[in-house]
Amino acid sequence: MSNKKILVAYFSCSGTTEAAARELAAVTGADLYEIKPAKPYSRADLDWNDRSSRSSVEMRDPSSRPAIAGDIPDMGQYEQVFIGFPVWWYIAPTIINTFLESCDLSGKTVIPFATSGGSGIGNCEKNLRAAYPEIGWKSGKLLNGRVSKSMLDQWLGGVK
Repeated sequence: MSNKKILVAYFSCSGTTEAAARELAAVTGADLYEIKPAKPYSRADLDWNDRSSRSSVEMRDPSSRPAIAGDIPDMGQYEQVFIGFPVWWYIAPTIINTFLESCDLSGKTVIPFATSGGSGIGNCEKNLRAAYPEIGWKSGKLLNGRVSKSMLDQWLGGVK
């Protein structure tokens, strides 16, 4: 890309989004930051078929903001921030809102990326742009399966 200081921040429960984030960070030379929930999700918490599971309850509550473990990086040093997450219920998990609301992203270019078992990233992007119109969003990408350097280079070539 360029000499911009870049951060790849990601939330991952199964390791799929983490793998994509690590590859993206390697290709871009970015710093990597894992958005870790203060209370880790158990397998039962992630059972989307159970309406009473933690993830189901959080995703039905638009005001849900799960706490993040540890410190948020100093965003002042970054010009570009990639934010990665698995698609839950066709949108970004609510912990992504916690992260976005915990950071000063003014003047930053923010680019979402996601992983999903069957959903696209379009609805996630639409909802994030509507919820955070002050953020300088760029078009994101769904990074499913094996994420290759050539695929990332092609995508990143269109991100200015």
